[in-house]
Amino acid sequence: MASAGVVGKADVYAGASVLVAVNFILLMTVQHGYRLKNITNLSRTFRLTLTTWTGLFGALLAIAFTMKVSEEFSRGAAISFYLVGLALLLASKAIAERWTAHALRTGAFANGRALMIAEFGLASSSNAVDELGQHGYRLMRVMEIPPKELASPLLLSSQAARFEELIAFAREQRIEHVFLLINWSRQHAIESILDVLKILPVPVHLVPDPNTARFLRYPLQDTGNTLTAELRRAPLSWKERALKRSLDLMGASLALLVFAPVMLVTALLIKLTSKGPVFFRQTRNGFGGRAFRIFKFRTMRVLEDGPTIVQAQKDDPRVTRIGKWLRKTSIDELPQLFNVLQGDMSLVGPRPHAAAHNTEYEQIIGNYAFRHHVKPGITGWAQVNGYRGETRTLDMMQKRVELDIWYINNWSVRLDLIIIVRTALTAFTQATAY
Repeated sequence: MASAGVVGKADVYAGASVLVAVNFILLMTVQHGYRLKNITNLSRTFRLTLTTWTGLFGALLAIAFTMKVSEEFSRGAAISFYLVGLALLLASKAIAERWTAHALRTGAFANGRALMIAEFGLASSSNAVDELGQHGYRLMRVMEIPPKELASPLLLSSQAARFEELIAFAREQRIEHVFLLINWSRQHAIESILDVLKILPVPVHLVPDPNTARFLRYPLQDTGNTLTAELRRAPLSWKERALKRSLDLMGASLALLVFAPVMLVTALLIKLTSKGPVFFRQTRNGFGGRAFRIFKFRTMRVLEDGPTIVQAQKDDPRVTRIGKWLRKTSIDELPQLFNVLQGDMSLVGPRPHAAAHNTEYEQIIGNYAFRHHVKPGITGWAQVNGYRGETRTLDMMQKRVELDIWYINNWSVRLDLIIIVRTALTAFTQATAY
């Protein structure tokens, strides 16, 4: 009987393992985790693997609990499976990154035979040549043409011999693709080259020049018969806002349950170690620039909230003894979970600054007001990238604003989850909050 029970358990664990593996592969595929450019980006691959594996594992445990089959799994086995599986996945991703990077450097994936016709200087200043070589194309020859020749209406006649030689080379080498790396403003030159290449039965690709490429990094939108690059997106749609709000409500409710003992102990320590209220409330600007009152645990001996506010600095005498530790660990921010439940804030978004600072920076940083296109957050993209705490110089604030705007333009639920995980991992290690 005992052996039969062991065999039955083995079947259950094997079935669960297959289910987890299949779902993990599907989720990674949907998130483009197996594309070459993502495989070779190790930091992104690690983040994607960690969030996907943790989210999947949590979801399956919740389903098992709901269906009352969780008693089939011991807690020790479940935790071991999660940790060992995560370690093996990260190790395999590291090995895959090294092997793939080596294969790309040696041209193992460069099977498509191609030619490039480039404006003189662009081939060396652009990343296009390297990227084509790394993603399946073997550049057999690069023909460079001086800008003066490209601007001439006699381009075809002055370069006739070179074009004839190139066409002969293409036929001999069985070229499959031709790439044009020419400034997009040279319409006459591009049309002339297309005309001379029409004898070759191969596709001709126009590669973005460096100036155009920086705009095409933004999402492309289909507006009728015209494609446009969305250089700056509008505020989130009502569907996106509803999705983000759902995440906020679930996350804030769960966080309050988890951190309730910490918050209670913190309130007692503040009350016992210094005079004044437990909570500190200050005016901040939220979605659309509307003012609201933010909750924080009091960490200073003063309660500043007016036209002039001095940012906390290193060894600031206004900070209480317990307040220094609260700010270091970000525990002072936990009461903002109530702001999230009220709808004034989100779990993730640009950090709201004091109203006095908001007015100041709006006048000297051009894109500053764009931060108000989403709700402010307890944590944000700027904070997990090192811009947390005091902004000593204008350059630091400008960089923080740039990162906030990038977050708004690239928002997704997955990005929010990544920021939450990174915040949890770095909350006790960053030294810029005081």
